[in-house]
Amino acid sequence: MTEIDRIADQLERGFSGDAWHGDSLLKILEGITAKQAASTPIPNAHSIWEIVNHLRAWRPAIGARLNGQVRELAGPADWPPVTETSDTAWRDCVRDLIHRHESFMKAVRWFPESKLNDLAPNRDHSYYVMLHGVVQHDLYHAGQIVILKKAAR
Repeated sequence: MTEIDRIADQLERGFSGDAWHGDSLLKILEGITAKQAASTPIPNAHSIWEIVNHLRAWRPAIGARLNGQVRELAGPADWPPVTETSDTAWRDCVRDLIHRHESFMKAVRWFPESKLNDLAPNRDHSYYVMLHGVVQHDLYHAGQIVILKKAAR
């Protein structure tokens, strides 16, 4: 197994697989209604929907970085606002997250292992650190979603 394979495995386990720590992000999102996703049961915290939009925003940004592009996200690009809160919009949001993750994973699997120690564009860390950072980022936000999910019930 190559290092890219191991990184891809960790990304998939945290997103939709059999994660060592517990439920994957998609498992955590199961059963969340649009109403729960849009609610803000904890003052001054993001909603589940806002967090999912944030995760959706970063998939193509990191994919672009894997292709050598400088991609920065700030403000609404980093935290896209929730503009519609219907059940259909929520299902579409989660479906889009899955689609963006699949596209991102294609980019990860095609990334040359020989470049893992190279610096990511406009960064002081390597692609290796960046990809492990995506795993950490997903799990950090998955934990937030678990707390919000409990608070919204």
